[in-house]
Amino acid sequence: AGAQQSATVANPVSGASPDLLPHFQLEPEDVYIVKNKAVSLACRATPATQIYFKCNGEWVHQGDHVTQQSTDRSTGLPVMEVRIEVTRQQVEKIFGLEEYWCQCVAWSSSGTTKSQKAFVRIACECLWWPRWDRALAPAAPHLCTSPDLRKNFEQEPMAREVSIEQGIVLPCRPPEGIPPAEVEWLRNEELVDPALDANVYVTPEHSLVLRQARLADTANYTCVAKNIVARRRSASAAITVYVNGGWSTWTQWSGCSTSCGRGWQKRSRTCTNPTPLNGGAFCEGQNVQKTACTTLCPVDGAWSEWSKWSVCGAECTHWRSRECSEPAPRNGGRDCRGSELDTRNCTSELCSHATPGAEDVALYVGLVAVAVCLVLLLLVGVLVYCRKKGGLDADVADSSILTAGFQPVSIKPSKADNPSLLTIQPDLSTATMTYQGSLCPRQDGPAKLQLPNGHLLSPLGAGRHTLHHSSPAIEGADFVARLSTQSYFRSLPRGTTNMAYGTFNFLGGRLMIPNTGISLLIPPDAIPRGKIYEVYLTLHKQEEVRLPLAGCQTLLSPIVSCGPPGVLLTRPAILAMGHCVEASAENWSIRLKKQSCEGTWEDVLQLGAEPCTELYYCQLEAQACYIFTEQLGRFALVGESLSMAASKRLKLVLFAPAACPSLEYNIRVYCLSDTQDVLKEVIQLEKQLGGQLIGAPRVLHFKDSYHNLRLSIHDMPSSLWKSKLLASYQVRSPASGWGWGGVPATLTPPPITPPQEIPFYHIWSGLQPFLHCTFTLERLSPSTCELACKIWVWQVEGDGQSFTVNFNIAKDTRFSDWLVPDSEVGAPALVGPSAFKIPFLIRQKIISSLDPPGTRGADWRTLAQKLNLDSHLSFFASKPSPTAMILNLWEARHFPNGNLSQLATAVAEVGKQDGALFAVSEAEC
Repeated sequence: AGAQQSATVANPVSGASPDLLPHFQLEPEDVYIVKNKAVSLACRATPATQIYFKCNGEWVHQGDHVTQQSTDRSTGLPVMEVRIEVTRQQVEKIFGLEEYWCQCVAWSSSGTTKSQKAFVRIACECLWWPRWDRALAPAAPHLCTSPDLRKNFEQEPMAREVSIEQGIVLPCRPPEGIPPAEVEWLRNEELVDPALDANVYVTPEHSLVLRQARLADTANYTCVAKNIVARRRSASAAITVYVNGGWSTWTQWSGCSTSCGRGWQKRSRTCTNPTPLNGGAFCEGQNVQKTACTTLCPVDGAWSEWSKWSVCGAECTHWRSRECSEPAPRNGGRDCRGSELDTRNCTSELCSHATPGAEDVALYVGLVAVAVCLVLLLLVGVLVYCRKKGGLDADVADSSILTAGFQPVSIKPSKADNPSLLTIQPDLSTATMTYQGSLCPRQDGPAKLQLPNGHLLSPLGAGRHTLHHSSPAIEGADFVARLSTQSYFRSLPRGTTNMAYGTFNFLGGRLMIPNTGISLLIPPDAIPRGKIYEVYLTLHKQEEVRLPLAGCQTLLSPIVSCGPPGVLLTRPAILAMGHCVEASAENWSIRLKKQSCEGTWEDVLQLGAEPCTELYYCQLEAQACYIFTEQLGRFALVGESLSMAASKRLKLVLFAPAACPSLEYNIRVYCLSDTQDVLKEVIQLEKQLGGQLIGAPRVLHFKDSYHNLRLSIHDMPSSLWKSKLLASYQVRSPASGWGWGGVPATLTPPPITPPQEIPFYHIWSGLQPFLHCTFTLERLSPSTCELACKIWVWQVEGDGQSFTVNFNIAKDTRFSDWLVPDSEVGAPALVGPSAFKIPFLIRQKIISSLDPPGTRGADWRTLAQKLNLDSHLSFFASKPSPTAMILNLWEARHFPNGNLSQLATAVAEVGKQDGALFAVSEAEC
């Protein structure tokens, strides 16, 4: 039934304004009475002095009205609102005769206004006829116009599996009803509101459309139809959004499997770009590729024939030589053994000797006596001087150290190589001697170091020389006791595990903390002549040193001390240590921090904005940094991310017990900063716990995206193993315990336990270096020894790694080579020439030749370019000797495995641009 429009009856009042006639702000509407519940009708008008309802032409009693009066704030006119209730009994009194209706009448001083009619009907069971038989339905209007809602949907949504980013349409045709049903959608029993999610909308035909499927759209969807009579639900449709796996990029080709002849090399990729989820297809194709390779076989060198004897010299000696050139060593072959130079007396008729007369005997005796007295006086003076200086160890004045750097040296290439570098002819006037050693071990390559003999040359042993020959374990307590009286030593560790020390003079040297990548290079002449320093190098545990970080700052390197602070250095020392940053100027702001004497940390250098006149400079490489400093102290590298693309390298390492006497078995997954010192500490900790490595370490790039790190275990045979962890887990740091509850995630295949999660900041700060998760498993039988499973580690919406564990817990030791034995630690302190790859005399000659500007650019700038150090020219130019800075940096980067031949080749190429650059006279020898 249609509603009638409101009507206006104007009173015959003279001068009445039509604008003051009442108008309705709310009019009564058609309603149904359901299950004997009374219905309410309301109307509101302004301006109005009275309002009453009239039903079926009769006024409703004044006592049945509920009236509320107010004032319209915008116009100030009176507003009146009334309500009445209509019961089923009132309607049934006239049912069958005519329809029951009500109307509102409003009065004002200008006239009367009537509202539209509202019809009140009784809801009853509707007799529904099939669609094909509607024409036969009874004609009684109350049988087909009463409100109702059928029970069965004409079309329901169906379950589907769709690929990510694919569109989804879920159709829904609601059951027939009077009035027609309204439709809404539920996702996991929560209302879907298109106004809150731009990816979702509902069509006029009530279908739900997802523009692009997301992982979060995996849920159960239900169509709901409702009207004033009933509410109907469709069957739920399960929507699964899956991700097909994609291959990562290929790794670099591995080295050839053989060192001589034909072999093979391989590269690999992983199905992690993306990882398959929710039943998505695994990557098709091979994850490993192999190819054949051929490696040149090493050729050992052999001596040529001896040359003819030289002319007899003033010292009654002559010499002959030979070369390691038949064949010359190549492709890594061994050099020739034996001496390249042979000397012997040649007194037969070549030298004349005069016999002194008897009158000269007294003169000679007197001269000898005077010489002996002078030597004795000199020895007494030296002893007195040494006592006043406090004494040094007996080997401080080892002549092989103090004089070895000043021997005449020549570099002779083989016949097949380039022209010689620093070629020096032997001096035939020097004393007769055959020298079998060298200042440094022989290097592979074309350049060989040949050492002619002289009166200053003393044979050196094969071992390295230090000013302290006793072991660190014996001298550690004595050294710590000596330094403990100094104020700067109070915060240093009291052990020697992460500490190196030595006594140094002007010859310089090197300190190294084994297996950490941390070293301190003291160049020659950095310590003033006549002074001797006791220098230490210490790696700090992060819980021992408070390093404040603010905002997005993160620790990128170990905290290292070198000292004593305040000592005078005339050349910058070079501190080398690892870092874990994927450096890029657009993503990172990296600063070098130094702790002041008051204990506060100060920024002493910002990488990329280094002023050339400062005391500090840093060369940042892929995995290590080299800090030039003229002031020793405590240093750390700190970074602040500039974008969410900034990332740090994490080292993922898996450990498990080496022996398993019980049914329980723990797998510990460490998430470490990718530096050698942290890995060393974890290996030492696991050795104490009796752990063993069960998989090759992996590197994960952890981004500054505020997303946490998740870990889960999959594909473990349930017939052999079970997990004891059900709904909670613990993640602990050995330094300070902490833990979180599990966060469920949708994974395929489903994890055996809920994924474990490490909060973002605990990793990003870098202040908790040994974070790890423990998966606790249990064997169902003591005879079970084979463990096969997969462990996934990934950052939410970021990089991830997967470990395939296939391990025999009783006897598998295939990853033991990753654990560095304690015997392979090397010497922590090297003093003098043994600490450097470049012999001292050659170093001095290179410096004196390349520091002055050369013709055609044959100077230190060309050398820096050939060594790929030309980005630091401004820093090198700010120092008194740029060439010395270049050679010092080369020593810090390439010790102990650097190829001296490559450096010799680079220097030789610089020399070719100026033929007279390395000309050496016999007088200089």
